[in-house]
Amino acid sequence: MEKEREILIETRVNYPFIYFLIEEHLVIVYRIETGKYVTGSDLIESSNPETYNVESAEDFKSFIHTERKPVEGRSIFINHRDLNKLADEINKQIRKNRQRKKGENHASSVHIVTSEFAESSLRAGLERPKTVIAFPDIFSIGPLWKMPEKEGLDFRSEWLFDNINSGQEDNEYERKFKNAVLQIEDIAPDIPVYIWYGGNAKEQIGLRFYLYLLRNKTNRIILMNTMELYEKYMAVEDGSVYFHTGFLNAEKLKLFFKNEQNAEPLPKEKRDYYLKEWAALSETEEVLRIWKDEELKTVPADYYDLLIIEKLEKLHQKQESKDFILTGKVIGEIVAELQEFVDSFYLEYRIRQLLYSGVIEIKGIPKSMSHYRIKLR
Repeated sequence: MEKEREILIETRVNYPFIYFLIEEHLVIVYRIETGKYVTGSDLIESSNPETYNVESAEDFKSFIHTERKPVEGRSIFINHRDLNKLADEINKQIRKNRQRKKGENHASSVHIVTSEFAESSLRAGLERPKTVIAFPDIFSIGPLWKMPEKEGLDFRSEWLFDNINSGQEDNEYERKFKNAVLQIEDIAPDIPVYIWYGGNAKEQIGLRFYLYLLRNKTNRIILMNTMELYEKYMAVEDGSVYFHTGFLNAEKLKLFFKNEQNAEPLPKEKRDYYLKEWAALSETEEVLRIWKDEELKTVPADYYDLLIIEKLEKLHQKQESKDFILTGKVIGEIVAELQEFVDSFYLEYRIRQLLYSGVIEIKGIPKSMSHYRIKLR
């Protein structure tokens, strides 16, 4: 087998600039502009990097970009795996700079949440200065075995990539996940940490995982159960039930924080209880967990299959003759009717399993749930 060519030959730092020697005569210059960790996708979307020519690897050792002219009009193809290598090197330097500036960290609070939607609401609703850390993960699905060790993260990443059609690039999930872990490791010891979560398996498992990552820190930790806080402060207004933090807008989260920011921190006994639960979860390879009767429960992978079949039967009954139905419509109706959080991408994964087993027929290409239609055989 031919050995894969190494794209990144050498790296040099001229902070805030990082020089990457690509191939043999080409240098990419990236400027670090913020303290935020980056991903491969960030590099694709950035107009920041410039390219320069050098005579050789020896010439690169004395390369200073301000003494040269950048190459105009040259495009470079770098695959996502290699982009993440560049991102790793950039993040190393960002982290070193963050550690140098630890005493200058003026954030008054850190907020951790299991939703990028909730992250946006928290950023908009809470006053500065604050830090918001969001994990790009759905902890209710996929194996948690040996997380977050490299072996476990690789195992989980492979399962997600093979089974969950979320449209994210290969390695993008893993890079975002590692960046969020780095942010937690960087939390200064004198800053209170608020963990936001609701009444669903995704966020409940997230809570236990974050406490594991924080296990060696002495920070004051306050739990923000948004489902309970909504019932406490707002349920009388409309009677709605919000079991996921991502369903709440910035104003509601702002109110909760205003009223609860000085709440009692999580006691050690409860913290130890959650850590014990995380330890048990990280020893299993099961791929589906639900939140029921105020408890996390592991259920079989086909737990939702009968629900999918029953929904298709009901939709077929509304048709003059049994015909194909857009997959997204089937999944959308199931999610809307369930009084619990269920991941739509997991339902789409189970639909594909029903297709492979001959229960369902397909029309179209299963690129995404909006690209194909299904019906019962």
